[in-house]
Amino acid sequence: MNSFPEPDHIQMLRETLLRFIEKEMPLELVRKWDRENYFPRDVHEKLAALGLMGLTVAEEYGGGGRDIRATMVAIELLCGRSMAVGGPYIQSACYAGLNIAEVGSDRQKRELLPRVVSDGMIFAYGISEPDVGADVAAVRTTAKIVGERLLINGAKRFCSGATIADYIYTLARTGPAEERHRNLTLVLVPTRAEGITFEAQDALGLKGTGTYDVTFDDVSVPLENIVGEEAGWNKAWPMLAGPGLDIEKMEVAAMALGIAAAAVDEAWAYAQERRQFGKPISAFQSVRHMLADVRTKLHACRVVTYQAASALDSEGKAPVETSMAKLFVCQTAQEIVLTCQQILGAYGYIKEFDMERHVRDILIMPILGGSSAIQKNNICNMLRLEK
Repeated sequence: MNSFPEPDHIQMLRETLLRFIEKEMPLELVRKWDRENYFPRDVHEKLAALGLMGLTVAEEYGGGGRDIRATMVAIELLCGRSMAVGGPYIQSACYAGLNIAEVGSDRQKRELLPRVVSDGMIFAYGISEPDVGADVAAVRTTAKIVGERLLINGAKRFCSGATIADYIYTLARTGPAEERHRNLTLVLVPTRAEGITFEAQDALGLKGTGTYDVTFDDVSVPLENIVGEEAGWNKAWPMLAGPGLDIEKMEVAAMALGIAAAAVDEAWAYAQERRQFGKPISAFQSVRHMLADVRTKLHACRVVTYQAASALDSEGKAPVETSMAKLFVCQTAQEIVLTCQQILGAYGYIKEFDMERHVRDILIMPILGGSSAIQKNNICNMLRLEK
């Protein structure tokens, strides 16, 4: 069933990725990466060699041209198989590629974007802090100009992929705290810089990249590492709240869609293989109804996701549609996966079956990239609902 019509180049991308996944990401390896919280860098490099990171980069920098819908297809398929590969793909194509393309200086684009395309360069987000979540304008990490360099001090939390990244895309306070939005700057902090320490957090899911507390103790970086260089000083808020935020919401929606699709495929196959009372459990009406529900919800999720992605490609921004997609898809995908787990019964709770991994991974999706409550607030505010 074609949930949303796809142009020929995206159909070809989907077919290419499915072949790549079967060859380079077999389930026995996926399970091993999850158990060991392991990042398969060789697979990441093979994705770069295929040109996958170039889906977010203009041709003049070696990419294939910005194509948000195609990027969401890649995220859906990769994350549906393994977050150990899908997560770093996002950190390369989106965190690095899209952000630098959107708000980097001309020099940063020339130097960094070809590395995204050819090497799969990875950024980790250094936005959240121990006491800062949705209210990112309250960050306490500071960056001060000392001579020709920046001196950075502070702490970040939930910094996924920090130890596998090339840079931490760090939000820092660069002026009086009471001015909030007007005194924020984004800085590229090399992960091997002196004065950085990493402390791993033991998260329930999203294995493969690791999640870390990151501490900056007099970390010194050149002024040219300011995102946007001189023009980016104290200008982080519009960089964060612009079109890049729409993309981040779509990344999480596509991740959730991929996980839900994998769960439906597993439950659909299991229901036809598992026999009870002399017949497959797919013959029982209660199971059939659950399978009909998850198929229908999955169809709706896919349509909502790719409609919003298409709006981004055609309009450049789509704040309402992307907030709606993030809200609906993440919540509905969670319902889908938990229903699929019920279809597997006790087998959906043990690690020998992939469903257990899908459950762990889907639980964070309504929280990542702006919680469901934040999306509801945003939708009402953007549609000018009277307060």
